[in-house]
Formats: sequence, structure tokens, C-alpha cells
Amino acid sequence: MSPLTVCQRHPRYAVLLAALLFATVFLLSPDDAIARHFSHRTSSAIFDPRDTTARVARAEIAYERTLERRQDMIKKFGPSPSQVVMFPPDHEPWPAYTVWDFFPPTFNCPHEVDRIGALGDGGKWVCGLSRLESKPDCVVYSFGLDWETSFEAELLARTRHCEVWGYDYVAPGFGGALPRTLRPRTHFARLGLGAQDSHAPADEPKMWTLRSLMAANGHAHIDVLHVDIEGWEFEVAKAMVRDFVGAGGEGTGALPFGQLLIEMHVWHQRFHEFLQFWEMLERVGLRPFMSEVNLVYANYNRQSGVELADYSFLNTRGHNVFIADGPAPHLPLLDDASADAGEPDLRTIRHAIAPAAVEP
Repeated sequence: MSPLTVCQRHPRYAVLLAALLFATVFLLSPDDAIARHFSHRTSSAIFDPRDTTARVARAEIAYERTLERRQDMIKKFGPSPSQVVMFPPDHEPWPAYTVWDFFPPTFNCPHEVDRIGALGDGGKWVCGLSRLESKPDCVVYSFGLDWETSFEAELLARTRHCEVWGYDYVAPGFGGALPRTLRPRTHFARLGLGAQDSHAPADEPKMWTLRSLMAANGHAHIDVLHVDIEGWEFEVAKAMVRDFVGAGGEGTGALPFGQLLIEMHVWHQRFHEFLQFWEMLERVGLRPFMSEVNLVYANYNRQSGVELADYSFLNTRGHNVFIADGPAPHLPLLDDASADAGEPDLRTIRHAIAPAAVEP
């Protein structure tokens, strides 16, 4: 009886024979493609889930698949970025996408993810708030308060030592959502975040770059940076990259914060411009782990589309409490360039509020 006949009558023999043949090939050819495949699978599977650095590295490998799929999607609907429409019109053909579909928040936060603050407009997604609960030197910057400070209030309530530096050149302070018991850990000044310094006595409103503001406050690092500045975020983010990393993000430095919570306003943006901006953020190590389209705005502006979206980014470059275990290395304070230029020292004004703008 032939081996083929035996296998047909007894399927189990066929499985056993196939296993023996595969094992023979694998053992006799350790350097072939099969062996390399199994070696790769084994090495990628060996990682310590308790090691934050290892979890971040694993998330980075997964995020690379998002980059490949984005390019495939551009080719499908472009085929070049300049031919992709931000929000396709509602007529044939009907490509099922918006600009936000090209930039999903697929980076896996290595810790828990919490939505901090009120439901609806105002709340923000944060990665690993537990890493800040007892951090003694926790620093939070928040630009664009507009009286909605439930995020800042809950963050302060759930941490022991965090302090919030809040800035807005329209709102007079943190507003009523912040209990008075938490206000000793807050600091406020009426100014805006800008791409260039413009805060001489005659300038109004007064605009500060992040670098100058940190220098005036004596800070070398920010744990969480919240930015909601109504469309100016593109120029401001480019200025941050220029000041801390290098023009276009080509340098080797790192942005001075652990997380960036930012609302994107893509009014009048074209897809290829937004793509270049986003790829700059990726070059400097920012990875999106959560997003929310602002549906309140979309409801009130139904003819405009879903042009506003909140994104939460983890900074995977440098050293911060969210991507590495153990104490951070000592960071030198930023040079106070504004003092050299004869500008006012923010440390003397950041707690001051005009009499007509006293907080409730």
C-alpha cells in the first residue's frame, strides 16, 4: 500500500507526516527564511510587561503599521497628498473618509487612559495620570482656559503636588469650576501663547513663546501641556519644534513636555499642509493615543463640517515619567532670554490679576 493511500484512509497519519517533514526542514536549514521568521517571532514576543520602556517600544512597532496604511489611503483617494480633499462633498463618488481618518490615535499608552474633566466639551484624555499622583515636581501648563477649567480642577484634585500654570488673554482666571481649596496650587496670568515673543509694555495682547515662558517661570520640564488657542496651534507648534528641536524637527533635541493635549482647528487647511504639520510632530517623537472630534462645534456649524478635534499625544523622545521608569536625569533650567532683552520678569506678574478681573 502506498503512503498516499495510507494518508487518505488515516488522515491523522497525514498530519503526523507533515509535522515530521516540517521539523526536518527546520532543523536542517536553520538559516533559511522559515528559521528567520520564527526567530523574529520569538524575539518580538520576549518582553517584560512591567517595563515601561519595553511597552513604549512595542507600541512604536505597532504604530509603524499606521504610517504604512496612511500612505495606502493617500494613494487610494489622491493619489498624491495635494489631491486629497479634507472633507469630501456629499455627491458621487462618495469616498468614505474625513481628514481625521488619516490620523487615527493608534499609539498604545503604556498606562491607564483617563478622561479628565467634564463630559462633552472641556474634558481631556490623559495617559497615566497615576504617574503624577505623588510626583513631587509635577508641572502642568494650560493655555486657553475660557472659563472651562473642569480638566484642571480634576487633575489637581487627583494629584498631591501638581501645580497648574494657566494662561488666557481673554478670560480673567480659572473660573468657578476650580474650588478655592485647590487654588493655592494654581498660577494665572493674562497672556497668550505665541510663535514669537511680543510682550513689551506697549504690546497688547502680550504673547510669549513656550521657551520664554518656561525660562521666566524657572521650569525645565512640563509634565502635561494643554493648548487650545483657536487655530494658532499650527504656528505655535512649529515654533516649539524650532526652539527645542530644530527647524522642521530635524534636530536631535526633545520637546520639554511629557504629554500634549491640543485641539486642532483645521479651518482653511489643505490636506498636504496638514500632513506636513502632522509628520513634523511625528518626527519629534509625538504619538497620538486618543482623539475626539468636537461634535458640539459640528452641531452648531453643520455647513462647515467636523473641523475641530482634540488630540492627546505622548512624547516618546527624551525622558519623561510616562515613557520611562526611575528618576529623570537632572535638566538644566532654560536660559531666561527675555531677561537679557529687558522684558518684564513673569515671576513678578504671574499671580497678579487686574482689580476688574478678580476671580470668583
